[in-house]
Amino acid sequence: MPVLPTPDYKPCPPFRLGNVSTLHPSLFRPPPAMPEPETFRIELDDGDFLDWDLHRSRTGTARGVAVVSHGLEGNSRRKYVLGMARVATGLGLDAACWSQRGCSGEPNRLVRGYHSGETGDLHAVLTRCLKVGQYDRAALIGFSMGGNQILKYLGEDPARVPDAVRAAVVFSTPCDLDGCERVLALPSRRLYFHYFMRGLSRKMREKAAMFPDRVDAGQLGKVRTLRDFDDLFTAPANGFRDGTDYYARSSSLQFLPAIRVPALVVNSLDDPFMPPSCYPVKEAEANPNLYLEMPKYGGHVGFVLTGNGNVYWSEERTGRFLVERLGL
Repeated sequence: MPVLPTPDYKPCPPFRLGNVSTLHPSLFRPPPAMPEPETFRIELDDGDFLDWDLHRSRTGTARGVAVVSHGLEGNSRRKYVLGMARVATGLGLDAACWSQRGCSGEPNRLVRGYHSGETGDLHAVLTRCLKVGQYDRAALIGFSMGGNQILKYLGEDPARVPDAVRAAVVFSTPCDLDGCERVLALPSRRLYFHYFMRGLSRKMREKAAMFPDRVDAGQLGKVRTLRDFDDLFTAPANGFRDGTDYYARSSSLQFLPAIRVPALVVNSLDDPFMPPSCYPVKEAEANPNLYLEMPKYGGHVGFVLTGNGNVYWSEERTGRFLVERLGL
């Protein structure tokens, strides 16, 4: 599918700056109002677990399910996740919002943790949701790291994807992880690096207390970039040679040609995390199931709209795509 026309998203002037659009939601957005969800835990085959929230359709009878995946150091209760859950439930879908390993408030049981290329956990949540709810249609929605996982999942083994999955929507997706890490290593991006490292460092100290013979939290003092962290912690814990090997094997860019499910990729041109390689124009032009939209504004998981009842542009855009693709 050719690259879609530039959308007419034009926020008020402060949010035409990528950094402002990126930082504002986490600092100042009120949490979208949602009823308390039902909570579930999946016991995984490797002995670990995943926690997820189920927000029931506001129309009464669910017409399907939307599985929502958060970004790096997020969880199922983040404001951007709840915003998407509100959209999905308003369309007559149940919304299954899951937390990656160790992100639900309880440390996971194993040395391994979540990472940008992890698709087995997404598959476990999706298949459990389909079984429990007996849904005949499903959509996958992801942000940043969660978006990379979704695109990789759809393209790495298309035959594994359940037939019920009819659409995917991802925002601010770092489909070239190596390139994104190089951008985040720039001095001008240090604020974001320190933000991510707060949570990642805490998790490594927890793991060091649980597995003192396998995790050395003292090495955190050597971390100056995310690549350092991935070299020292992410890669060895998850079966990669080093950070470079992790990025090469986990980036979704290489899997985009094989995607068979209609997938909308929305990466704003002012995203402070993105190198040019994260705008897959060539791949979208060659794959009729891949829709690429590149708004001029939006930042990283921003897409702020003011005076719109706390509904963001990304949520409106998702709603339109799901209506088209799921027949809602």
